[in-house]
Amino acid sequence: MMDIKSVYDIAGRAMAAQLVRLNTVASNLANAGSTTGDPNTAYKPLKPVFKTEYSDLVKKNGVATVDAIQVKEIDRDPIKTYMPSHPAANKDGYIFKAPVNVDEEMVDMMEASRQYQNNVEVVTTLRALTMRTLQIGK
Repeated sequence: MMDIKSVYDIAGRAMAAQLVRLNTVASNLANAGSTTGDPNTAYKPLKPVFKTEYSDLVKKNGVATVDAIQVKEIDRDPIKTYMPSHPAANKDGYIFKAPVNVDEEMVDMMEASRQYQNNVEVVTTLRALTMRTLQIGK
């Protein structure tokens, strides 16, 4: 349990979590074409692990947010390709490519970007409403 102080705190934490997600997508896309001659050194895709954080008063107010608590390597086998002329090929003529699904990463990037933008809109709207409320009090 935790003390979530405001809507700004909720949106800020969610934005930080989506930023971690976008960074893992960028890393995966940057390494999508990497090759090696050893399957143990092939790049492994990364995915963030999220945890829902609930307010101390969740039963009363229903408030929760999300945090990215760690980034894990996905256990996928590298793509084995026979290319004996490749400089990184092993003694049997195979190279091992990073098992990154570019289409999956692009979908993940679009979703994370949209969720980030939704939280920006929440903060922008809340700020505008706060300014209007302050102007009414003048």
